[in-house]
Amino acid sequence: MATTSISSCKQCRREGKKLFLKGDRCYTSKCAVTKRNQLPGVHGGKGRAPRMSGYGLQLREKQRAKRTYGLLERQFHLYYERSKAAVGKTGEEMLKMLETRLDNVVYRAGFATSRKQARQLVSHGHFMLNGQNVDIPSMHVSPSDVLNVRPTKKEDNYWKALPPTENPNQVVPSWLTADRKQLTITVNQLPTMDMIGSDIQMNLIIELYSL
Repeated sequence: MATTSISSCKQCRREGKKLFLKGDRCYTSKCAVTKRNQLPGVHGGKGRAPRMSGYGLQLREKQRAKRTYGLLERQFHLYYERSKAAVGKTGEEMLKMLETRLDNVVYRAGFATSRKQARQLVSHGHFMLNGQNVDIPSMHVSPSDVLNVRPTKKEDNYWKALPPTENPNQVVPSWLTADRKQLTITVNQLPTMDMIGSDIQMNLIIELYSL
């Protein structure tokens, strides 16, 4: 993941929402947002959260999206620049680019419980894309692409311990097909906004970058 000195739980508390950065823990009572839903820091629990301006709302939404996908500002802004040049609505195109990253696909398919874990698996060379070894988490997938675990990695304890059934907390979206027995992921199509089902308000982010 992108390097940050802020702990995962503090990032969620700062945004006031679960960003699902720590896998299954986020679905339990141990989740920091569930246990202590207040801003981090010495003064985080005192009084109401300050009322934000329009700019403040835009900034918070951008920070939430960056932290959700584990990106730094430079990387995130690059997706904005690319989405401006794409055909279609800038916000929708930007979100589609984020969703079709290799690490996100591994996470969405349920082969990892967090994007951070998915990124580590890709970086450590666990996957092949269309028969070629890949280790770049920011690579993008296309329709009909097939991602599979390398034969030499299948004997690793991680894959042996992978549950044979889908995690109820991670429903695989319809634009992907995950075969947990063969350890393959097939990209059926590019995701639509309905398939992504994100509550990130991309319009606020686009407005911020357009200032």
